[in-house]
Amino acid sequence: MGERSDGFVGVFDSGLGGISVLRSLVAELPHEDFRYFGDSANAPYGEKAEAQVLELSQGIAERFLADGAKAIVIACNTATSAAAATLRAAHPDVPIVGIEPALKPAARAFPRGRILVMATEMTLHLDKYHELARAWGGECEVVPVPCPGLAARIERGDLDAPDLAEMVAGLVGGYAGSIDAVVLGCTHYPFVRAQIARALGPGVAFFDGGAGTARQLRARLTDEGLLSERDRSGRVSFASSLDTPHELALYQSFFSMPL
Repeated sequence: MGERSDGFVGVFDSGLGGISVLRSLVAELPHEDFRYFGDSANAPYGEKAEAQVLELSQGIAERFLADGAKAIVIACNTATSAAAATLRAAHPDVPIVGIEPALKPAARAFPRGRILVMATEMTLHLDKYHELARAWGGECEVVPVPCPGLAARIERGDLDAPDLAEMVAGLVGGYAGSIDAVVLGCTHYPFVRAQIARALGPGVAFFDGGAGTARQLRARLTDEGLLSERDRSGRVSFASSLDTPHELALYQSFFSMPL
């Protein structure tokens, strides 16, 4: 308790996608202070080498800790796969919570269903995803769909533009009418859930890892005696490696837009 519980939670992603997770964190823990960092100058991580993602993640985590973070959330599936174990080993006294594709709840909801997993190429390549698919695929048909370029396009905003709808339709439209559920395996993708739903047709369920990550953070802060004791609402601040007024305004708009 005390001073450590008054610290902030650092949240980071390759860009603005992790704001979808931040929204779940704020909803679950409204009295905590959150500082969000989007590495938009280096986005997207899902198209980079694993070693580079690890190096970038380590740099961000070190800056958070130097500024007094009491916990860190890796709001990026790719960075979680590439860096979470290393960061936890380096900082065993700091709660470090990651995110992973929400295949487990999707498989539980549709135990014999056909489940589409949309993710970056790196997330689908790394061992973490294959372990998940083996553990929770069961009798489901799990269909991995790499989505090159989608996170980068979402980074640019203008989500109602025809080119984005066309990109989504090109990636998943061929599965229309044959899918029970979609796992949004990149934190950018919840922002285009409506476009994905239109491409796949009615009756498709969606799963992402934001709410589960928020519950996990609450559990870790509770276990460590780090939950905020403040009565006021927490503060949320944004920073980006692409440090321009336009980019920070884009972050704010993604934080407040309807999903």
